[in-house]
Amino acid sequence: MPLTLEIVTPEARVYSDTVDTVVIPTVDGEIGILPGHIPLLTQIEAGELRVTKNGSTEFLVIGPGFAEVQGDSVSVLAESAINEEKIDVDAVEEARKRAEAALKEKFDMDPGEIERLEGVIRFAVAQIATKSRRRN
Repeated sequence: MPLTLEIVTPEARVYSDTVDTVVIPTVDGEIGILPGHIPLLTQIEAGELRVTKNGSTEFLVIGPGFAEVQGDSVSVLAESAINEEKIDVDAVEEARKRAEAALKEKFDMDPGEIERLEGVIRFAVAQIATKSRRRN
C-alpha cells in the first residue's frame, strides 16, 4: 500500500504523488516514513527530503515547516521547496551572499527580518549541499 505525499508552500503545491517511502529532515534528525506509520506531527528544518517510488529516488530541498502523517497520507507544509533538478547553484549562491551581507548590517534590523534572512541562508545551504552531492 503506497503513501500519498503532498508538499505545499505558501506559493504552490510543489509535489503530490503516491510514493513508497519518504525521508524528512526534522529538527530532531531525519525520519523515514513507510506505509502504516503511526500518526505524527513534527517540525521540519531546511534540508533534503528523499522520496522513493518504484525503486527510484527523487530529491527535493525544503525549508522549515511542519509534517503530518495520518494513516498512509504525509502532508508537508514548508516555507519553501524545490525539486533538486530545478536548483540553479549560481543563483542560490548569489542569494546566500546577499542575505549574509544584509545580516552584517543587522544592528537596527527588525528581529523578523533577521529570522527571514537566516532562513534564506539555511535554505540556500541545503540546496547547494544537495546539488553538490548529486554531481559527485
